[in-house]
Amino acid sequence: MRRVYRNQLREFKHDISLMADFVRTALNSATRSLLEANLELAEKVLSSVDTLEDLRLTAVKDAFQLLALEAPVARDLRVVVAGQHIVEDFTRMGALAVHVAKVARRRHPENAVPEPIRPYIEEMARQCDNSAAKIQDLLRELDVQNALKLIEDDDAVDDIHRHLFQLTTQRKWPHSVREAVDLTLLSRYLERYSDHAVEIANRIVFIITGLTTDEYQRKQEDEELHRRFREQFDELRYRYDTNFDF
Repeated sequence: MRRVYRNQLREFKHDISLMADFVRTALNSATRSLLEANLELAEKVLSSVDTLEDLRLTAVKDAFQLLALEAPVARDLRVVVAGQHIVEDFTRMGALAVHVAKVARRRHPENAVPEPIRPYIEEMARQCDNSAAKIQDLLRELDVQNALKLIEDDDAVDDIHRHLFQLTTQRKWPHSVREAVDLTLLSRYLERYSDHAVEIANRIVFIITGLTTDEYQRKQEDEELHRRFREQFDELRYRYDTNFDF
């Protein structure tokens, strides 16, 4: 019976890994279709929506079966519960990639991103891809420090998002209103994609430690303070004992 349980848990983890692969590929294809004005690639992303929904439904079904029939405990329970939230995060990431592809299709054969703005979108897309790649690695090998590093990396995407908002709302914006709207939406889609990657990293921290990211970091800070206190105490005791011997 436990062998069946282990197989079901392995299948659930595999479902999540497939979704991780899918959303990374989807965003890569969507941003390429956007920057290259590639209609065929945009249509490919848009037609993949059903595949993503199938992956989601399979993962949800496997999670419910594990909870209802196998009653997992401890870390396995955290995997299933947090895994359901991860599935929803991946679903949203896939939907955001589709939104990017829709902008590319809507403006074809023109390029939706003005040439001077391209480096910003390219960098946001690169950062999002890095986060998606790190999520893939984290799902293969759970690691708290790597998850925390991914969370910190999100600041770069947020900074670009804020900068683009400032550019599109300034009076001297040199491009059209339509391009400002498109760019605002695209920046928001990529920023939200990165946010969902951060949420997944937070859930992975919970799977490993049983704590939220904030709780885990506070615990680490408390342990570090305790360690330093012990070192100082030991040093004082050593000095006191030495002086006493004299």
